[in-house]
Amino acid sequence: MKFNTKVIHGGQEHDKAYGAVMPPIYQTSTYAQTTPGGHKGYEYSRTHNPTRNALENAFASIENGNYGLAFGSGLAAIDAIIKLLKPGDEVISTNDLYGGSFRLFTKIFQDFGIKFHFIGMQEASNIETFVNKNTKLIWVETPTNPMMNIIDIKAASKIAKANNILLAVDNTFATPYLQKPLDLGADIVMHSATKYLGGHSDAVMGALIVKDKDLANRLYFIQNASGAICGPQDSFLVLRGIKTLHVRMQRHCENGKAIAEFLVKHPKIENVYWPGFVNHPNHEIAKSQMKDFGGMISFTTKGNNYEEAIKTIENLKVFTLAESLGGVESLCGHPASMTHASIPKEEREKTGVVDSLIRLSVGIEDIEDLIVDLKQALG
Repeated sequence: MKFNTKVIHGGQEHDKAYGAVMPPIYQTSTYAQTTPGGHKGYEYSRTHNPTRNALENAFASIENGNYGLAFGSGLAAIDAIIKLLKPGDEVISTNDLYGGSFRLFTKIFQDFGIKFHFIGMQEASNIETFVNKNTKLIWVETPTNPMMNIIDIKAASKIAKANNILLAVDNTFATPYLQKPLDLGADIVMHSATKYLGGHSDAVMGALIVKDKDLANRLYFIQNASGAICGPQDSFLVLRGIKTLHVRMQRHCENGKAIAEFLVKHPKIENVYWPGFVNHPNHEIAKSQMKDFGGMISFTTKGNNYEEAIKTIENLKVFTLAESLGGVESLCGHPASMTHASIPKEEREKTGVVDSLIRLSVGIEDIEDLIVDLKQALG
């Protein structure tokens, strides 16, 4: 089954009761039993829910995995992965990553005796320098948030497998429409399904997808035991969003390319970060592991002027200043004070997250309206 068909039919079946094309919203916490343990496959909705199961099957299908898990948020999904570890274990993570991931690693799990190394991974060989007998997980974002750095998943997988280390990839920016980490050797794929998978800024959710049965069972146990699950209404919304992922991503990519090419020629722009440029670091790797380059772009104003950046953001009319990304509407953010504020300034700036950096989530509006909006905002 091809991807454009999978997003609509993958892992799905019509409702057995009445033939409903869309899975019903099973808004229930519990299920009737005929005798203790005698039920129809469902006993309590923290453990299983038919609407959530339909979504989890869809997650697995579109990522070419065997098992999918849905959580109450992307961070809840990451939390479950780190709970596979124990005190004394070590994690090698990219140094340019979502601020919430950095906060979870350093402010929560570091206090439980897990050690994190935050390193540049644009050269995958750099990972090997930090591998030791305690290394149990390599954490990769690609493209990274917000600097759009590209990490070679195949190369990272080779290192992980040679050292019996798990490789987890945050695939939120690329989505399975553009990139399939499991096919490239990853053990776990993670999504903030709040973003492109849901696609309409109306639900908060996280997803994990794996191929290995034993790993899946460990994660299912954590999901049930820790209880950070999503509800049936949100499951329904994200499942509905997935069905248009392919057509939305096509437009996100088209608009993203046009915006990137506009910005790079603008006299008031200093730097534009978008992996589709031939001079973008690891552009050739992006070409080899991605179908297209997505709708996420970051840029700085001339002279890296903070005041100019804030003025530009405040002048936007079609782009909305807001947290998050990946919705049908175009969003604008200031990473240093928003998504990455939890990372100390010194650490942020080492990776390029300076105070003048602006991040765009390019939506699916008419491209002429988006360019006109940027023109007027830049003055």
